[in-house]
Parts: sequence; structure tokens; C-alpha cells
Amino acid sequence: MLVGNVNECPAQWDLYPEALRRALKILASGAPAVCGPGVYHLDDDSMVMQVLDVTTKPRQELRPESHRKYIDVQFLADGGPEAIGWYPNMGDNVPDEDLLDTPRDICFWRENPGAGENRIDMQLGSYAIFFPWDMHIPAIQAGDAPARIKKIVIKVRLDTCVS
Repeated sequence: MLVGNVNECPAQWDLYPEALRRALKILASGAPAVCGPGVYHLDDDSMVMQVLDVTTKPRQELRPESHRKYIDVQFLADGGPEAIGWYPNMGDNVPDEDLLDTPRDICFWRENPGAGENRIDMQLGSYAIFFPWDMHIPAIQAGDAPARIKKIVIKVRLDTCVS
């Protein structure tokens, strides 16, 4: 898992695989923020952008998720605040709804009280990059009330980052 803000430290991106650098440059350009909700194919199926208008929810209403083929580059474009839960997959998680072999490439997991979940506080311009071994819970309510957020998720196919 990697976190940062597109307005700070772009020099560190040189350490990232080219496909992740490209995704962050797209987000930093501001162009995706003006797109309406929907799915946009940027490079056939090697990079797919989802623009989401959602409302944050209390943590207990959300399920952990992970992916097999794609890396999630999650970005808070508008609204907020938002928190994202995160913990590493240590092999002790139980699937709740396995859709990994579908085009959605997602598995929702049962709660794991022993996982040691951490929180990422997302501010405008924040990004969080989740690899297949990262359990994550996006769109968690961070304040006293739910908040509307415009979230952009660029899904980068994992095999484009491996040499």
C-alpha cells in the first residue's frame, strides 16, 4: 500500500512502476475530476478508470475488499472527508462474496477482528494505492455525519507493473 497527495512529492513517483506513475499523472492533471460517473477504459483492460459519486458510511456497514488482477489507485477528487481502512492479507481472512473470476475482479471479505485495521485519512488530492495483498475498506465516514465524495479509482492491471 502506498499513500500520498498528487500535489506533493511527485519526485517520489520515479520509484513507482511506469503504469502507476501514469495513473498518478492522469489524476494530477485534474481531467478525471470533470468526468461524470461511469467507467472509462484508458488502455483496453490494462487501465480502467471508475468515477464514483458516493456517500461515506459508518465502518460497520462496509466490507473489506481485495482484488486479484488489478491494483487500485483510489483518489479523493471532491467532497469528504473520507477514511479508508487497510490491513495486510495474512491469509486468515474468510471470503464473503468472491467475484475475483468475474470482470469485476473483487472479493468481499468477512470481518476479521484480529486483522489490526489501520485508517487512512483522505483529503482532497489524496491517493491510496492498494495491491492484491492489501485488504481495504473505502468510503468510511470520517466525520460526525456521512459525506458526499467524488472518488476516482484507476485500476491498473498488476502484470503491467511486473518486469
